Amino acid sequence: MGQTPASDELRDRLVDEILQDVRLTADVERAMRTVHREVFLPGIGLEEAYADQAVSIKDNPLGGPLPLSCASVPSVVGMMLSQLEIEPGDDILEIGAGTGYNAALLAELVGDNGHVTSIDIDSDVALHARTMLDRAGYRHVQVMERDGLIGAPENAPYDRMLAAVGLWDVPAAWWGQLGNGGRLVLPLRWRGQTRSVALTRHGDTLVSEGMELCGFVPVIGQDGEKTTALNTDGTIRVIHDEDQAVDADALGSSLTTTGIEVMSGQRIGGEESFDGVWLRATATDDRVCRLQVTPDAPAQGLLLRPAIPGRSPLLVDGDSLAYLVVRREGVDPKRPHRLGAAAYGPHAGELAEDLIGHIEAWGAARTAVPRLCVTSAKSAVAAGPGHVISKPESRLRLTY
Repeated sequence: MGQTPASDELRDRLVDEILQDVRLTADVERAMRTVHREVFLPGIGLEEAYADQAVSIKDNPLGGPLPLSCASVPSVVGMMLSQLEIEPGDDILEIGAGTGYNAALLAELVGDNGHVTSIDIDSDVALHARTMLDRAGYRHVQVMERDGLIGAPENAPYDRMLAAVGLWDVPAAWWGQLGNGGRLVLPLRWRGQTRSVALTRHGDTLVSEGMELCGFVPVIGQDGEKTTALNTDGTIRVIHDEDQAVDADALGSSLTTTGIEVMSGQRIGGEESFDGVWLRATATDDRVCRLQVTPDAPAQGLLLRPAIPGRSPLLVDGDSLAYLVVRREGVDPKRPHRLGAAAYGPHAGELAEDLIGHIEAWGAARTAVPRLCVTSAKSAVAAGPGHVISKPESRLRLTY
């Protein structure tokens, strides 16, 4: 089955590396030191199998930029399993079977008295997971070829549900399959960004117990996110939700005008995350999107490169936009970088100041932990602080 002293050593080395950056529960660490990842990746060398990186197992037949299925990054796998807080004897549903490696880890965590159901919409992926699980000795894991948006009601209710595919909303069918008090961990995508969110069910409300940055292959059949190119070669794009109006022509034209730059008073260190700026902004501002600039984008047309070219916070309002930038200044050796805004269009000044306001709000409470509430569309949305984002099947409210 491929297990050798060399693979044991590489597996333990990978877990040790993960523990330097990710807080794993003791049970998850044990499971990751038990299951051999290379068994689920036939044809892949040991060094690659135990690198902290994703491995594609099936390309997208439509030729898209993302594979149809892949083995997730091991550190992200461990992080999400730790978020799930599995107890021995739990009944678990996994959406997105992948290689079967996740399901094997889940089987280790629930023990002999628990049960794992893993589903995937693609027949080849489901067959691969079934074959690899059998080969690794996890024949008791149930694998189904099934649309993940439907779930697996025949084995419900579940104590835990884990989505290994990116979702734009919590599918209505899942509400009836997660038991009250149960926990759902999913890569939830809104306003152009993805977070692995741990949600506990309290009646008709799912309340977050934590969220972490991640990225996943999107689920098939749920399309609430749009990509709008602002230039002819598509190297400057806006990622936005379907309820946000983005005028490609107007915004593209604004980039040909003279932009402005406004800097905030917030500084960061070289390794310090400022990802919370996006979260803080989405809690109060309906104009927040994501700016994506590819490495081959033309130098002209942008005043400054975005702070994170692939996923910088962006404010869009008609024919104007403002995005996050970062400038290195040597004033403070501990925090040599200053955050700011670059803006274009007739309302550039207003949008830049609004983005600066979000940066300053984040800076004033950098350690604040956001709380996400998801309310079933079948029930009323509770009044309270924070911003409500309407979605087809549920409503999200992010508060601090």
